[in-house]
Amino acid sequence: MDKKVSLMIIPTGVGASIGGFAGDASQAAQKIARNIPLIVNPNIVNAAVFSGITDNMFYVEGWAIEQFVKGNIGLLPSKNNKIGVIFDRAIPQNVLNIHINTINAVKTIYGIDIFGYEITDEPAGVEFFTTQKGISQGALKNPKTLLKAGQKLLGNGVQALAAVCFFEEPPEDDYENGEGVDIVGGVEAIISHYLTKELLCPCVHAPAFEDVSITTKQVSPKVSAEYITPTFLPCLMFGLKKAPLIVSKNDDKIKNCITYKNLHSVVIPHNAAGSSIVLDAVERGIPVYAIRENSTVLDVNRYSIGKQNDIIELDSYNDYIKTIELENVYEKA
Repeated sequence: MDKKVSLMIIPTGVGASIGGFAGDASQAAQKIARNIPLIVNPNIVNAAVFSGITDNMFYVEGWAIEQFVKGNIGLLPSKNNKIGVIFDRAIPQNVLNIHINTINAVKTIYGIDIFGYEITDEPAGVEFFTTQKGISQGALKNPKTLLKAGQKLLGNGVQALAAVCFFEEPPEDDYENGEGVDIVGGVEAIISHYLTKELLCPCVHAPAFEDVSITTKQVSPKVSAEYITPTFLPCLMFGLKKAPLIVSKNDDKIKNCITYKNLHSVVIPHNAAGSSIVLDAVERGIPVYAIRENSTVLDVNRYSIGKQNDIIELDSYNDYIKTIELENVYEKA
């Protein structure tokens, strides 16, 4: 496959000023995708009952992006994946009913091919917290029960998975005001990384809370999508519908895939430069653009990692778009 694609990364649970909340990076991603096909991690476009995904985007989980840039996998474009849903045994029945109704609504209205769901044999045991540096983290006590449920769904021909685990109510913080860190984001990434790695298919996660009431107070526009609904599941369905499938580099299908060789560039928040994705891209000679208008609590920039000559800093996502437009080689989406 010859097409060039861009890769936009905004890590989950690191307080990104753009993309650290509820789909608030979607507009920036959509502008980029009008100029070049764009790989996005789910955190960029997920917004509860809404989604910022467009036809010119590829919805790819973080572990898969890491392996993609390393050259270990390719991404096979897909148009209508059969989706399965894993529900944590710990979810109370009344909350589970709301999620099942949500699945049926999405299936009925949008025609998304949702095969069905599997309830885990045991509670998944999710824990979440923030570190002293303000980074969202957590742990999963019983990952194997999620894995077993996922394997059952894949055995029925499912191609992509959404997982919904039960979370205790988070403490009061500044998230509703569009500030701070999404305290559950870190462990959500752990769950999706684990399932994607073990099952080698697109997997993403949404939390379920016991309190399904909807607030009547005004909150920040950055987070408002999450405060008007008791379930965050629909955005996963919208993304997974056309999420590219994961293909090993040794598979014959790799010739039909997007690989790291198709990467035009990688775009990141300016101080989130410490990931293997960035380092591998630099090593492969793929341009990396760091956007100053987007900052995180990670505070790892091109100078911190000694790559000041390899990573290009720009003021804004609009400036990144201008660099693509100046090349004048891509059809508008």
